[in-house]
Amino acid sequence: MSIEVRQVCHPEAVRHFSSAELRRHFLIESLFVPGRITLHYSHIDRLVVGGATPTSQSIVLESHKQIGSPNFLDRRELGVVNLGGAGRVQADGVTYELGPRDALYMAMGTKDVRFESDDANAPAKFYLVSTPAHARFETTKIGLDRARRLDLGDAANGNVRTIFQMIHPEVCRSAQLVLGMTQLKPGSMWNTMPAHVHDRRSEVYVYFDLQPDARVFHFMGEPDETKHLVVANEQAILSPGWSIHSGVGTSNYAFVWAMGGDNQDFADMDMVPMDALR
Repeated sequence: MSIEVRQVCHPEAVRHFSSAELRRHFLIESLFVPGRITLHYSHIDRLVVGGATPTSQSIVLESHKQIGSPNFLDRRELGVVNLGGAGRVQADGVTYELGPRDALYMAMGTKDVRFESDDANAPAKFYLVSTPAHARFETTKIGLDRARRLDLGDAANGNVRTIFQMIHPEVCRSAQLVLGMTQLKPGSMWNTMPAHVHDRRSEVYVYFDLQPDARVFHFMGEPDETKHLVVANEQAILSPGWSIHSGVGTSNYAFVWAMGGDNQDFADMDMVPMDALR
């Protein structure tokens, strides 16, 4: 298991970043490494983002000096979404079968966490997002059929999409983590525009269901000093609370969004008028 640390960047500094510097600080280019767990520890709300890709053997989620406790989840909670083939997660001896796009909320205090794939040739790709926690709730599996569904957008604006709220107060209780999935319909490319910020919570996106030659242009930065990152399949973006977070693809795609911070109110957004964007 490996863990990389990302420090916080002040918005005044980000105004002067080159494309390479933006990518180094905010883009996670490699999440899924066969047979390994790769983690990225962000000092933005102390989010931990990563991937677990078991092949022929199970792999174990271990703690690290950066986590600061004997077990990874002693003072944390964890969201898991399977973006690959069928697999399973074992949590203190209890097995949760996760098919493609199934999610799992894992409670604070879970000690033994293991990931397995059904088929090493079509391995599970477990996307991981962890936030600090103050209380223990129930470990819960959430399929798309159990999620809270919102159908939004229209074809004229190229943003017909379905939002699945998975780790959400109305679906699955958590200490602070909120997580869901958005799927864009064929012919739709835009997400979350007009843009917004929410300084009370930070966010992380992982884009997937992109063909090898397709890309998402992810817009970030202060509303009056916007930047962009070019994102490929199964890459993630760290989004601090002061930054907009919106994207447009060369084709339709899907993404998992996750948030941590002061509240769990999905609708807590400070909208940015289109004429304020620069």
